Amino acid sequence: MKKNKIITLAIVFLIVLFALLFAFSFIPLKTKSSQPQAQGGPPAEQRAQGGERPARPQGDNAQGGERPARPQGDNAQGGERPARPQGDNAQGGGERPARPQGDNSQGGGRPSSGNSGQAQGQAPRGGARNATTVRITPVSPGTIEKSVVINGEILARNQVTIYPTVGGRLVETRFRIGDRVNRGDVVAMIDPSRPGEVYSRSPVVATVSGTIIQAPFNIGDTLSTQSAVFVVGDLSSLLVETNIPERFVAAVTQGLRASLKLEAMPNETFIAEVYEINPVLDPASRTLKIRLRFINPDPRVKAGMFATISLITNRKTNIPVIPRISIINTYGSWIVFVADNNNVAHRKEIKLGLDNEELVEILDGISMGDLVITAGQNFLSDGDPIRIVD
Repeated sequence: MKKNKIITLAIVFLIVLFALLFAFSFIPLKTKSSQPQAQGGPPAEQRAQGGERPARPQGDNAQGGERPARPQGDNAQGGERPARPQGDNAQGGGERPARPQGDNSQGGGRPSSGNSGQAQGQAPRGGARNATTVRITPVSPGTIEKSVVINGEILARNQVTIYPTVGGRLVETRFRIGDRVNRGDVVAMIDPSRPGEVYSRSPVVATVSGTIIQAPFNIGDTLSTQSAVFVVGDLSSLLVETNIPERFVAAVTQGLRASLKLEAMPNETFIAEVYEINPVLDPASRTLKIRLRFINPDPRVKAGMFATISLITNRKTNIPVIPRISIINTYGSWIVFVADNNNVAHRKEIKLGLDNEELVEILDGISMGDLVITAGQNFLSDGDPIRIVD
């Protein structure tokens, strides 16, 4: 029983405690809300007299929390609604100032409109747009070359492999790689002897004139009639051999020009032309083998060098062109911005023709001589002001 009484007293104590806390929190709010909002205002007796709404005081008398009347001269009396004050009399704590006219439009009031002398020097609503700095290039006639970049290898025009007439051991070589040989020269000796059989040496004779470019065997090696003793080539006229992808085959013709870059001379460009075209594509790689010859042979170019070939597949001259960096692709359409005489940018949709890494051909949209913006155009909209720099 004692335990139950203790629990009951504790519950009662907690209920009383919560009631006191609620009462103390509610009483200050009620007291605060009961205080008058307009201190220093007229007593209730004066407000209640005659049931008449008091006029709002003018001038310096409009103070306190009460909203002052809007007087119109000296006649604002009684229950009549006063007009908005003008001049310097619009004062007071809670009064909304009238819209001043003439030279009195000062302070926080909103200036009135209609007079030519009002609110001079104010900035226009919204402000003027700042000019964007751009560079321009005129549409001018030019030449465009469309090319495909492929790799190739430099070879001798005539390259012949020299074989021995009999099999045996290579016992003598009379030339080395790079030596010049003539047709009929003996270039090596083969000993066809076998154990128990002795034969005289058999000579290996060059079948063409040229320079030895390969010598795959050494003295002492055993050769057969299918072993290449030397490879002789005519280095006076070099060719470049490469393979063209199937999609460019239609553009390849005899005499088509190409520019070559060599790893040994990276800062120089050599000009070549298509000399030989294979009539059949390779079914495995789907490519067409072609050979090119140098227009101006250079003795520094050696057989076996690796070449990077830029084959010109299409070429147009005297056509309107602009730099490729000036065009913008917008939802599948090509656009440019053109500057007029008033330094305003105009958006133009164009049609493109032949292009390469630097230039594009213009088919429609702009004319020869138009000033195309080549730098800063990505920040422009139609009609934006611009500032042109060199």
